[in-house]
Amino acid sequence: MDEPDLNLLVALDALLAEASVAGASRRLGLSASAMSRTLTRLRAATQDELLVRAGRRMVLTPHAEALRERARGLLQDTRSVLRPAVTEDGIGSLRRTFTIRANDGFVEVFAAELIGAASRAAPGVRLRFAPKAEKSAVPLREGLADLEIGVLGGMGPEVRVQALFRDRFVGVIRRGHPLADVDPMTPESYVAYGHVVASRAGRSEGPVDAALTAKGLQRDVVSVVPSFQAALAVTLASDLIGLVPASFLASPPDTVRVFDLPVETPAIMVSQMWHPRLENEAGHRWLRQLVREACQDRLAQLTSA
Repeated sequence: MDEPDLNLLVALDALLAEASVAGASRRLGLSASAMSRTLTRLRAATQDELLVRAGRRMVLTPHAEALRERARGLLQDTRSVLRPAVTEDGIGSLRRTFTIRANDGFVEVFAAELIGAASRAAPGVRLRFAPKAEKSAVPLREGLADLEIGVLGGMGPEVRVQALFRDRFVGVIRRGHPLADVDPMTPESYVAYGHVVASRAGRSEGPVDAALTAKGLQRDVVSVVPSFQAALAVTLASDLIGLVPASFLASPPDTVRVFDLPVETPAIMVSQMWHPRLENEAGHRWLRQLVREACQDRLAQLTSA
């Protein structure tokens, strides 16, 4: 009896997850034509169309819908079987790439400490930091990411969560700004100049605006940028007021003045999140502990500097 080509399982999982030949090809790093040929092979193997056109898009057939969770579970089990067994005592010989979804602010502040700690404990480990286009449990659920780091929200009830540290937002202006000598910053002074905020989703309002509204005030958000680094760059080159997490500027350059916000805003709890199937896997347990300790060590360095 002919043995099935198990490489097709990887392609099947990608096609069923993306419901798109183009999306699956991007996920696997293949050309669209190669993925189209693979879909033809999968159709022949399963005796089902799997993907059919519905107007301008492709949709899964009922058989494909029934296969989606099974294919994902089989692929994850296969990867686990083919991964070297690791014990707590064998971490030093671990050879593995972990994918961590985190925003630019976390990477800039904590990545170097985390990479160094990983290299010292397990030289064969590689850390891949992936951007977070949106809050979603899909990358964790589908095995595309090992950890997600950020503020909990919209991740689904099955996701495991561990708090890493408490953060808060602070205001930033350039040295030489007309408000540079205002101390403490008053709500009225704070809204007297334009603002730049960071938001991947393009949102211009948040808890700061709600707190200002309660005081009968409103700030003028002149620009929305995708990252805290971009917000800081704009702030340093203008008279705009920026807003960044305190951890991002725990050790600020001389060109920046950091100040406490003149309104009360909720604290930010930064957590690490993972799928429950990795809860007791030794390599993943080691990674979670490493992340927690690296964050604590880096914050201790910054606050004592």
